[in-house]
Amino acid sequence: MPHPSAAAMLPSPSSLLRLLRRPHPRLLPPPPPLLTRFLSSSSPGDAAGWASYDPLTDSLAPPAAAAAASDSEAPAEGEAWGVFDAVTGRIVMKEHPPYSQPPPPGPDEERSKVGRRRSAGVKDEARWSSVAAVGKARGKAGKERASYVCGNCGEGFSQWWGTCRHCEAMGTLTKYVPGSDPGASVGSHHAFRSWIPQKSKEMVPQSLQQVTKGVDQSEWRIPLSGNFGMEIARVLGGGVVPGSLILVGGDPGVGKSSLILQLASIMSENIGAGESSAVVYVSGEESIEQIGNRADRMSIKSRNLYLYSSTDIEDILDKIQPLSPRALIIDSIQTVYLRGFAGSAGNMTQVKECTSALLRFAKLTNIPVILIGHVTKTGDIAGPRREMLISSVVAISEKSFRFNRRGYGLQPVLNPTEMFLTEHDSDSEILAGLAVAVVLDGSRTFAIEVQALCVSGSPRNGEVVGIPRNRADIIISVLMKQAGLKLQDNAVFLNVVSGFMLTETAGDLAIAASICSSFLEYPIPNDIAFIGEVGLGGELRTVPRMDKRVLAIAKLGYKKCVVPKTSEKLLRPLNLELEILPCSNLKEVINTVFRPQG
Repeated sequence: MPHPSAAAMLPSPSSLLRLLRRPHPRLLPPPPPLLTRFLSSSSPGDAAGWASYDPLTDSLAPPAAAAAASDSEAPAEGEAWGVFDAVTGRIVMKEHPPYSQPPPPGPDEERSKVGRRRSAGVKDEARWSSVAAVGKARGKAGKERASYVCGNCGEGFSQWWGTCRHCEAMGTLTKYVPGSDPGASVGSHHAFRSWIPQKSKEMVPQSLQQVTKGVDQSEWRIPLSGNFGMEIARVLGGGVVPGSLILVGGDPGVGKSSLILQLASIMSENIGAGESSAVVYVSGEESIEQIGNRADRMSIKSRNLYLYSSTDIEDILDKIQPLSPRALIIDSIQTVYLRGFAGSAGNMTQVKECTSALLRFAKLTNIPVILIGHVTKTGDIAGPRREMLISSVVAISEKSFRFNRRGYGLQPVLNPTEMFLTEHDSDSEILAGLAVAVVLDGSRTFAIEVQALCVSGSPRNGEVVGIPRNRADIIISVLMKQAGLKLQDNAVFLNVVSGFMLTETAGDLAIAASICSSFLEYPIPNDIAFIGEVGLGGELRTVPRMDKRVLAIAKLGYKKCVVPKTSEKLLRPLNLELEILPCSNLKEVINTVFRPQG
């Protein structure tokens, strides 16, 4: 049975007028459209599909007049939706309900679109810059939520406060509206809380056998050749790990850029079969001409080293994608920024998010990323602690005894112990007050010369250079109390040669021996080394890596070594051409070293 006419289904004109609540056209915008649902009859031209309300006359127009005045076509069989347009004064028929999305395309239509893309030569490869782009925040369409970001600590808030609730800084909150720049990425400030790719179908737990199957661990790292490369590889544990994030910091002018430029040259030359040969050096502080001038001065002629100057992370990743480099170097992390986050380059938020984005890029592409960072007045790397926590390696470049800085670059020191020792004959009087300590600096072992001078009747107190003052005072007091030395009337001066700062407790025994030698005016033979910590009771205590220290001085040609008695069992299996002199306390040391030779 056909449905009654649409005119019969519509409300009365007076109710329509109340529903519209028509405002004055010059004062307010037009009212929202009036929605009326129709069911078409069996006849396409039936008036059931057509009706028009005239708000000026407060009446419904006849179906025929509405059909003549309307430019719309009659609805198809089934349901149709009529929307009242207050501007034209008629109900316009629509196939779909208002405020709804059209139905999704069918599988055939999707396949046809993919076919057209492939025929046009469009690749489905994802852009590398999408790793750094921030995802669009979900919410109501057409509405962006503003946030307020602290320029001091980078913390975000949903509303403005006069004082940052995180760092308590005054007046540092600035308004940030995601998507205010049409070309910028929009999203949350916390979009990069994790670098783990969100691909549940691809990222599944794997057994250790699956991970290591077919992988040669000896060739997995990127090798570094030459004396310079071997010294860097020693710091990195054998070479550069693919997919790692390395952070190198240091004072301005210490040689960070020169060191990394030499490292980039070495990495671009040692190329294996089927590996990428490009290494990209990106600088946000210098132009490519300036970097080229430094490379020419350092005699770097590598063809596979590419230079680029930019500060936009997304632009950098887009530009290097065609090269598929072997490694990426950013100089420095304080000069780059992400478009989707508030603040200028170098602030806490930008440094944190840029580091997270580059770590995510390194893990997804298996390309190592080397970052150069500045340091603060206290010697710490500038920026948030998260920057160091998520890095695979954190190296501080400072005054080093591993490299000599030349006009043509940095050169490794093959035998740094030579800088810390004095060449004298064994019967020389100048040897009084000199003792050799064996210390560790990172993974390298050094023999350090400690000098002492005891001046009796001096009205002034002694000076200490290269040794913590409180540590020196403790050792002097122990010698007076436990060893019986009358040092009360003496000014004791201590010095570590070549400006080395002896902070390790393994040098305590050498400090005590040098003071005893100067006070007793008894030279110490130049073939004896001292290793051990001195306790308040005068006892000798063992220190870490005793075997490594003894092996190092044996290679340097020393014949004797004074060590704590507790480490004798550990050193006995080494079978070295070195005489071990175990002692329990300082009195035994004095009786062993400073007794007359028979």
